[in-house]
Amino acid sequence: MNTHATTLNRRTLLRGLGTAIALPLLDAMSPTRCLTAAAAPTNTAIPMRLAFLYVPNGMHMPDWKPSKEGSDYELPRTLKELAAHRSDFNVMTGLALKGAEAQGDGGGDHARSVAAFLTGAHPKKTDGANIQNGVSVDQVAADAIGSATRFASLELGLENSAQAGTCDSGYSCAYSSNMSWRNATSPVAKEIDPAKVFDRLFGHGDGGAVREARATRHKYRKSVLDFALQEANQLKDQLGVLDRRKLDEYLYSVRSIERRIVGTDKLDATEEGVPDYPRPAGVPREMQKHADLMLDMMTLAMQTDSTRVISFMFTNAGSNRGYPELEVREGHHELSHHGKSEEKQTKIATINRFYAQRFAYFLERLKQVPEGDGTLLDHSAIVYGSGISDGDRHNHDDLPILLAGRAGGRIQTGRHIVYPKKTPLCNLYLWMLQQAGAPSESFGDSNGVIDRLS
Repeated sequence: MNTHATTLNRRTLLRGLGTAIALPLLDAMSPTRCLTAAAAPTNTAIPMRLAFLYVPNGMHMPDWKPSKEGSDYELPRTLKELAAHRSDFNVMTGLALKGAEAQGDGGGDHARSVAAFLTGAHPKKTDGANIQNGVSVDQVAADAIGSATRFASLELGLENSAQAGTCDSGYSCAYSSNMSWRNATSPVAKEIDPAKVFDRLFGHGDGGAVREARATRHKYRKSVLDFALQEANQLKDQLGVLDRRKLDEYLYSVRSIERRIVGTDKLDATEEGVPDYPRPAGVPREMQKHADLMLDMMTLAMQTDSTRVISFMFTNAGSNRGYPELEVREGHHELSHHGKSEEKQTKIATINRFYAQRFAYFLERLKQVPEGDGTLLDHSAIVYGSGISDGDRHNHDDLPILLAGRAGGRIQTGRHIVYPKKTPLCNLYLWMLQQAGAPSESFGDSNGVIDRLS
């Protein structure tokens, strides 16, 4: 137990040259926390975080969907990549996304699958400026609870957003490359450069000041921590043993991630084998390194309570990039139309496992962060999945959806839950909004609130 008398404000920052380092949750920020933990397993003083992670082109469902319901189901091949975290998530079968269906509009399932994934809306078929969709669940949550944090929400990914152009059967690229929508006509572009995300999280001042400070740090080969070291040491003197250890581990993590980011600064701006997706300088060539850095940024943002709402797209809808690092050189979209080809199905399953491995990495990072009477993951609700089920069929029912985290004790994890066919995915989102402090009577095409989570 931290018995030190000092009490810290949750918004305490370590400041230096162009630097403002938010802190993780420390016992000193809530001196009574340790005394009450045993009496209150669900600690309402700790905020609930929401995250939504999207994978493209559906899933190889035979390797995804468990055959048995309940807690003693067998992990299919793709989900075996998450075996170490089996007790931390639920597989949710039977959920559907009606807004992604054609509804008389013909082709364009990939664009609709992303546009509808967080909105539940049916996007207007257009490749012009008259786009029309719906407000996404992350932005509804951000409007309700975002004032409590430095950033109302973060929108991240590995491929650039577009606001115009034709990307899928007459649908605007705005639909296929954005899943967060501030309102029906305004998608929220995502950030793909981990260095820029780092500067947003730890920079202090306007954009020019942040850039100047970053240039100074690089000139003298110093870390953001070097400029805040004096305040950090002064703070340690005020903390108890457990909080000092927690602060040291956190600052070590920040420095480690910063070093990995700095190591990417001289990389080329484009990635061999991915000509359709130009990358800004500073983004790693290797997709795994890029993904892991962005997932680290998400962990830090949640750990420091810089935001409680994050959306993340691994790639844009219909992505046809190859994965030479996995010895899969054919395009992802092309392989998803496997036509029962065993070779193509094997390769699409390899890509699916790669994404599951990255998600496992994210869950592990969250579990490594102690928070109150549990971990950061324990106080989160994280959706992982796709708006398409089988990529060959382009169906939008029986979606591959995982819900990870315990939402501060509100979710009983470790199960495969089978819902009635075509249960709206938005029923889950409505539950998440209500639990996170954004009370709503409906969302998207919801027809009720999802049950069987507790």
